[in-house]
Amino acid sequence: MSKSVLPKAPSKAAVNKAPGKSAKTPRKTSTKAAALKAQPDADKTLNIILSRLDDMKAEETITIDLRGKYAFSDYMIVTTGRANRHVGAIAENVTKALKETGIKNIHVEGLPNCDWVLIDSGDVVVHVFRPEVREFYNLERLWTQNPAAAAI
Repeated sequence: MSKSVLPKAPSKAAVNKAPGKSAKTPRKTSTKAAALKAQPDADKTLNIILSRLDDMKAEETITIDLRGKYAFSDYMIVTTGRANRHVGAIAENVTKALKETGIKNIHVEGLPNCDWVLIDSGDVVVHVFRPEVREFYNLERLWTQNPAAAAI
């Protein structure tokens, strides 16, 4: 038995419709909803970033867990590059990895100077410093200590 290759006859609803209009259009998912479905969760994003930092020989990497404490992010990573070029290469490599995994709304600041580069992927915020700049700002002390002690 062979299958017919002839096109199907149009339905009555399609025949009665005005020309140029389809009988039934499928419901489209909003772009924002589709992007949220495609994005990996915070733990997967964290593992991707930590893997890339390790590959790029980032130094003194610290992960700060912000879940349940702050609404803006789940994790913060603070790391160091040896020089401006190393900081820039780390930041570009991490950003590339995030884009490859489907994260679209990545915000990067500080890339032209490469003293301190901030990468905000939504669930994970990454700070890549030169050693002198990291020592000066000392972000990990600010974010890991008790909030009451920080006010004193």
